[in-house]
Amino acid sequence: MINIFPAQKRAASFAICDGLARLRRGLAALAVVTGVGAAMVPVSALADAVTIVRNDMGGSVQVRLKQIAALRSAGARVEIRGQCASACTMFLSLPNACVAQSSRLGFHGPQSQFYGVPLPPDDLEYWSRVMADHYPGAIKAWFMQEARRTTTKLITISGTQAIKMGARACN
Repeated sequence: MINIFPAQKRAASFAICDGLARLRRGLAALAVVTGVGAAMVPVSALADAVTIVRNDMGGSVQVRLKQIAALRSAGARVEIRGQCASACTMFLSLPNACVAQSSRLGFHGPQSQFYGVPLPPDDLEYWSRVMADHYPGAIKAWFMQEARRTTTKLITISGTQAIKMGARACN
């Protein structure tokens, strides 16, 4: 069952996962971009850290792409164990990412920086594909067919549903 909930207006920043928030306090070396700025952490610390997502409502796709690249390069683990919406769902592309059955993942298509203002068709197509390329096969197909055209609401699925659609389950 897929539930549709009204999307919350995008905050200027998004909640940083527990693991990165701890690392940010006092470590410096590699810039891991977050919605608020850059957190400086050493690559080795990222590889050893477990980033736990509990309440991440997304943010800029471009910013998230940089964060994902840094986490991927470091081999960091990401556990989605709560609410993960919008650009947060792109964590699913990480080889060391998993989803708890009890988590909730919220999807919508790409949108302009102005809430409710649609992207031009070419931009919608491009950014939809960028986002979809960060999802397992069945989620990617579902997103491209169903969710990408929804821009003022979130379509949420449970962690259990995401796992059935190809996301890795957390132990």
